[in-house]
Amino acid sequence: MRPLISQLAHVEILSPKPEQSLKFFTEILGLEESGHKGDSVYLRGWGEHFHHSLQVTAADAPGLGHIAWRAQGEDALEEAVKKIEASGQGQGWHDNGVGHGRAYRYRGPGGHLHEIFWEVERFKATGASAPVFPNRPQRFSPRGVAARCIDHVTIASKDIMGDVTWFRDTLGHRFMEYTVLDDRPDFVVFAMTTTCERAHDMGLVPDFSGIPGRINHVAFWVDQREEIRRAADVLLDADIPIEFGPGRHGHGEQDYLYFREPGGMRVELNSGGYRNYEPDWQPVKWTPSQGSNVYYKNIARQESMFESFPPAKKPAAA
Repeated sequence: MRPLISQLAHVEILSPKPEQSLKFFTEILGLEESGHKGDSVYLRGWGEHFHHSLQVTAADAPGLGHIAWRAQGEDALEEAVKKIEASGQGQGWHDNGVGHGRAYRYRGPGGHLHEIFWEVERFKATGASAPVFPNRPQRFSPRGVAARCIDHVTIASKDIMGDVTWFRDTLGHRFMEYTVLDDRPDFVVFAMTTTCERAHDMGLVPDFSGIPGRINHVAFWVDQREEIRRAADVLLDADIPIEFGPGRHGHGEQDYLYFREPGGMRVELNSGGYRNYEPDWQPVKWTPSQGSNVYYKNIARQESMFESFPPAKKPAAA
């Protein structure tokens, strides 16, 4: 099928500590504030052209609000809506979004709320922040980690392959790589799909909590792998504990660093990784012993990394 989605546009996360979360994302992660509306604040990386890539909304517990995708065009949007409605997962049109035009909302099989739209509001700085280079939305004035842009979102699923199949067959997400246990080749513990040239812009991890629509983490991009190590220093100097990393994943070949923001949500930084443009790419199968999660095969994944949000009484994958 022809591509219907051009990119991951933004992710809305929920925070029980919205003021602390805002301070973290602007001062430590280095995102730019785009505006407020109601209980939400809108943020973007210094290199992002759209109004925002992250929406932080006040709530009782950390979790997922929605995931937003931009269509390939107005005709692709209409085609996507027809396919979603035919699958029975449609929620209807939503006209109150910030930074973009009308959006069609739907739920994936795992209960996660998504939306797809075409029209966007583009950011262009003026005055002292006006860009020196015409292809940038603003001047590069690094602050904190200085994340450039959103990279991906990873959701929790009770049926990873069922979700992958729906997103692939309904909206054209490419299924890129997946991991099964060494002693359970039928048990998928991670999968990733993409709508662009990156190895993934959506990941899926297992979830046995019984709570639908949970999120594991949201990830942002920095240009150079060395910036991952620099980010670790920035975080530690700000008394932000590092949950996992720095390291490199086998799947996607990305360097990573995981930590939590004050509201409890897990955030990842990425750099490096491959680019893939093959429409007939065949998904790559991994096992942990091959270095799927830890490229260097020298440490085990932290047990806390299995926790998704909103939190369950025990880790999502025991």
